[in-house]
Amino acid sequence: MAHAEGPALRDYRSLALSGAGDRVVALEANDPGGLPRRPHSTVVVRDAASGKVLNEYDPCATCSYDRPSWAPDGRSLAFIASDSKAGTAMLFVAQQGKARQLLTIKGVANTARWSPDGQRLALLATLNARKQVGAVEAGAPQVGEIGEVEDAQRIATVPAAGGALKLLSPADSYIYEYDWTPDGQGFVATGAKGNGDNNWWVAKLLHIDAAGKERVIAAPNTQLNLPHVSEDGKTVAYIGGLMSDFGSIGGDVYTVPLAGGEPVNITPGYAGSFNGLAWRGKRLLATALIGADHAALELSTSGGKHAVLWSAPASTSGADGRMSFSADGTMAAAAVEDFRTAPHIVAGRLPQLKAVTQDNAAFTPQVSVQSISWSSDAFRVQGWLLGPEKTEPGKKYPMVVQVHGGPAAAASPRYVAGGEQANPLIRELTAKGYYVFLPNPRGSYGQGQEFTRANRRDFGGGDLRDILSGVDAVTKAAPVDGERLGMVGHSYGGFMTMWTVTHSQRFKAAVAGAGIANWISYYGQNGIDQWMVPFFGATAYDDPAIYRAASPIESIKAARTPTMMYVGERDVETPAVQSQEFWHGLRAMGVPTSLTIYEGEGHAIRKPDNQRDIRRRTIGWFDRYLK
Repeated sequence: MAHAEGPALRDYRSLALSGAGDRVVALEANDPGGLPRRPHSTVVVRDAASGKVLNEYDPCATCSYDRPSWAPDGRSLAFIASDSKAGTAMLFVAQQGKARQLLTIKGVANTARWSPDGQRLALLATLNARKQVGAVEAGAPQVGEIGEVEDAQRIATVPAAGGALKLLSPADSYIYEYDWTPDGQGFVATGAKGNGDNNWWVAKLLHIDAAGKERVIAAPNTQLNLPHVSEDGKTVAYIGGLMSDFGSIGGDVYTVPLAGGEPVNITPGYAGSFNGLAWRGKRLLATALIGADHAALELSTSGGKHAVLWSAPASTSGADGRMSFSADGTMAAAAVEDFRTAPHIVAGRLPQLKAVTQDNAAFTPQVSVQSISWSSDAFRVQGWLLGPEKTEPGKKYPMVVQVHGGPAAAASPRYVAGGEQANPLIRELTAKGYYVFLPNPRGSYGQGQEFTRANRRDFGGGDLRDILSGVDAVTKAAPVDGERLGMVGHSYGGFMTMWTVTHSQRFKAAVAGAGIANWISYYGQNGIDQWMVPFFGATAYDDPAIYRAASPIESIKAARTPTMMYVGERDVETPAVQSQEFWHGLRAMGVPTSLTIYEGEGHAIRKPDNQRDIRRRTIGWFDRYLK
């Protein structure tokens, strides 16, 4: 496929601000669109005040790079390069324009971190890995005796001057996240025994000492992310809450003694979802989604008021969650974008962050945007309405409702480009005269833990009421034809699409990606059954009735809506047989349907050709039934 016409979109990922706040590093790439694979990134160091490029590192042109990390003195960087074809990972240290390779391992690795004294480096290593890290990646082939061999991601260390890799954490523990303790004599981590894809939902907060001995600090009944230790070495802070996917972070902030004890929620009842955390001296800084805005905050650990330092109706990313802070916490940097503004780096002294890159200045707004709020039951709900830049007076337009995955996640602003580079499905739909509605119903992030937990044991109940009442709010606020509605979603959004077409006749066409038709059979088929217990309150064996009650297949006879489906052949999270079961049911009911299974793909469809094929099929499906 030919490259898209026009400029290449500059992409910024894994951004980190130096301790002094004078330099920023990010993984950067130019994406012209239409490429056969994700564009190759380089490690770029910029002046934080001007955005001027100071150094660029690219020691492996066939590799992908993991998040770069600044040394405590701010002079050196460490980063990991992964060669997926060779099945190897390499650790590099870069300084003054030169990158030095420290080691190579057979397997996969990520998250290089410097010791507090800068003398050692730690990383997460999976030797002889059978698959890429993460449940959304394509699963290992299920052949031979199943479950006998599991990948183990372990904390490992190596001298910064070079030397042998030392595997530290126990071989039977899978470590998800970690950080050094301030004395450099150990680590705080989240980890679990057994299969790494499946057991994050029951991970514990751990201490790993210098000899590799593991001690449980706390075993909370929530999921947990981003553990960090205070400067005095006494307190661990982490984000805890009801979370449905590793990496999709949202919850309250908890503290617990490093010595062990009962975690204390220091943000109870906060009307937002925390997604980033960093100790800076005695200060505890955080980032959060608060309604439609992403924000940076300073938290009180003693019951005082939490202060908002910066906020904007945008999406942000950085090393400490959604932003990166200087060593004293007074300065910050992040990659920022919204639906109408292309990605750019902002930096400065809080709260006055300014744009320091102009690489994407040629990219212009492609869609109209409204933040829509409405009442549903006892909740105030928010969503985003995107539409054509120009509309004709008096004309009504069809609308597609796009339901996010999760359910613990949120639809947040992401730039919609004019070419193939960013949000191409929304771009093509709005260009063809559709509105696109992105609701954040109960179960989503952004309104606090009560809101996120409000769909427990009620999948498809209150969340569907929220979506339908949101559609009502949109038809009053915009020129949308309420008789020409479509729905699309992936993962939990795919389930919600299946559920909606078996519980409502309001939508005239639907597209379900990687959906769940039957929670009972799904429980025994997927590779991550641990995620379901916090949401259903019990296993499918202990309370099968609640699982059946939430299964779209139980109401298949009510289905009338033409429904297209797609899924990855090796999807660990939502196996392809779930889509096959729903497709079979729709065919038996005489409902127009289509199912495409993509060879070798996991839960996240990675191959650009397959992504384009899904988009072509999706738009064709909506055109057929909504135009």
